[in-house]
Amino acid sequence: MTRLTWGMIGGGEGSQIGPVHRIASALDARFDFTAGALDADPAKGRDFARRLGIPADRAYGDWQEMLAAEKNRKDKLDLVTVATPNSTHYAITKGFLEAGINVLCEKPMTVTVDEAEDIAATAKRKGAICAVNYGYTGYALVRHMRAMVARGDLGKVRLAVVEFSHGFHADAADAENPRMRWRYDPAQAGISGQFADCGIHALHMASFVTGQNARELSADFVSAIDSRKLEDDAMVNVRMDGGTTVRLWTSSVAVGSFHGFNIRVFGEKGGLRWAQQWPDQLHWTPLNGRTEIIERGMGGLSPDAERATRIAAGHSEGMLVAFANIYADLADVIAARRLGTAPSPHALHVPTAIDGLRSIAAIKAAVDSVSAGGQWTDARPPSLRG
Repeated sequence: MTRLTWGMIGGGEGSQIGPVHRIASALDARFDFTAGALDADPAKGRDFARRLGIPADRAYGDWQEMLAAEKNRKDKLDLVTVATPNSTHYAITKGFLEAGINVLCEKPMTVTVDEAEDIAATAKRKGAICAVNYGYTGYALVRHMRAMVARGDLGKVRLAVVEFSHGFHADAADAENPRMRWRYDPAQAGISGQFADCGIHALHMASFVTGQNARELSADFVSAIDSRKLEDDAMVNVRMDGGTTVRLWTSSVAVGSFHGFNIRVFGEKGGLRWAQQWPDQLHWTPLNGRTEIIERGMGGLSPDAERATRIAAGHSEGMLVAFANIYADLADVIAARRLGTAPSPHALHVPTAIDGLRSIAAIKAAVDSVSAGGQWTDARPPSLRG
């Protein structure tokens, strides 16, 4: 199997997300880490890239230098990951897509709806892949939940309750820490803080599992730490296009919650419950029945869940493997395109630019709803309101 070439922008030394991508991309030996512009400081970025084994001629000082060089190479990159502050995503992603290089962009894909519409249109026009890293959809039992809903185990889905809460930004004395300050700075994060950072993970998870998309929403934002210009807590009610209601809470000031990413789905025939801190167990309660714990790695799971499972039951799988499943799916799709064949249908769960576009439209709708006192607001992108 031919190995694919991969590059990264951002995610430098000390980054929270950079090591996750580097480990995940390497887990299945499908990608070679070939090029990078890893730091806002050109010298630091080049030095770190060389220490990671990137050849000196592909250790770049910034993304513009990387794009100018890579787009003219006969062996240009198969995939580049964009892991920079939100405000830079559009220009970088657009540039590489125009060069015919596939992109995996960290969320949110852009900071405005117009930018997101342009990215989706550019990817379609260039025939390039633009994926968005809603990496938690790579968990095996999340994919099994989706399969259970799709095959009708729950009947009509009435309600989904999603939460993504943590308390790591709750100390007002730490508000100027650069690792968190940018998340609440409109110049770098855009029009939303916590909802754009974590809430759209929860909203996309609800869409992924139910197979439905946000139609309209009503939102309430709070800046619990007064110095923040953007919200650090949000409550959002969503009406989905298939009739399901979603209740969503996200917070970065929830002291005692370490990584509270949870989803509950309630249908006519039963309910499901999954928590990312305990990802190898899925709770299934049929209507008027007893709760069953479905274990990852055990027999009888859906093909999607079996494909996403790497090690035997009882040995914990986590975020690295979930992200690796996104990279494995991308590798299958890119390789199939090279060969002119169809990829496995089980590789087609990667969140796309359209998913990214829907998220940006939901962020804009939530901000508009807050400004209007919680008024219900159309959450669909303009191009998808037909």
